[in-house]
Amino acid sequence: MSDPALTVELLTLFPEAVEAYCDASILGRARRAGLLAVAVHDLRSAAEDPHRSVDDAPFGGGAGMVLAPQPVFAAVEQIAPRRPLFLLSPAGRRFDQAMAHELLATGGFSLLCGRYEGVDQRIADHLVDGELSIGDFVLAGGELAALSILEATARLVPGVLGNIESSGEESFIDGLLEYPHYTRPADFRGWQVPEVLRGGDHGLVARWRRAQSLARTAARRPDLIAGRGGLTAEERRLLEEFGLAEGEPSATPPALD
Repeated sequence: MSDPALTVELLTLFPEAVEAYCDASILGRARRAGLLAVAVHDLRSAAEDPHRSVDDAPFGGGAGMVLAPQPVFAAVEQIAPRRPLFLLSPAGRRFDQAMAHELLATGGFSLLCGRYEGVDQRIADHLVDGELSIGDFVLAGGELAALSILEATARLVPGVLGNIESSGEESFIDGLLEYPHYTRPADFRGWQVPEVLRGGDHGLVARWRRAQSLARTAARRPDLIAGRGGLTAEERRLLEEFGLAEGEPSATPPALD
């Protein structure tokens, strides 16, 4: 069997939980097919005390505990994970679909999951090769973020998805949200599937889907449209073709109170 297209190593305080997720669904199938290699390592493996402690109180006082440098440095030096090694951190570079492609191109990388109140700054400064964030919010640890990055990247490996076209038509490809999907029945509780999708004209379907992606993105994520430099004249004509010049006609997501 040939070498996997992507190798990822995860360093965590909860290896059993991470391993269970990595062995399920798409990731599990990709591993068993030899398309993806995932190694999960226990950060407590190099702890020196009988309790396998990995945290300590912060200098200067404050709430919570901090992931200590000694056991983390020792674990990384003992495991020698594949580089680049990234720390999951709210202060890191924002992970997005473009970066998923960047990571896939490396052929392999490692993710270090922080925990507690944070990690000793010397880990970020002298041990890892960079920091990654999945958004402007705080989690209890880096495991969910690491799994998100792993799955987003692994899905891009040829053969991982059942339909080779799937990863090329998803949200954020070309800086747009994905068009809406429908399946049977064509009439559900009086809500109809758009006629264009039932007519058999594949060229028309493709134009409709593109127009829906543009309208949906303009309505829900105008920042993405701005990041593309706005709509082109051709894109505006496409919106007009389907009566979407004023934006997406369907309901936008409700605001949270």
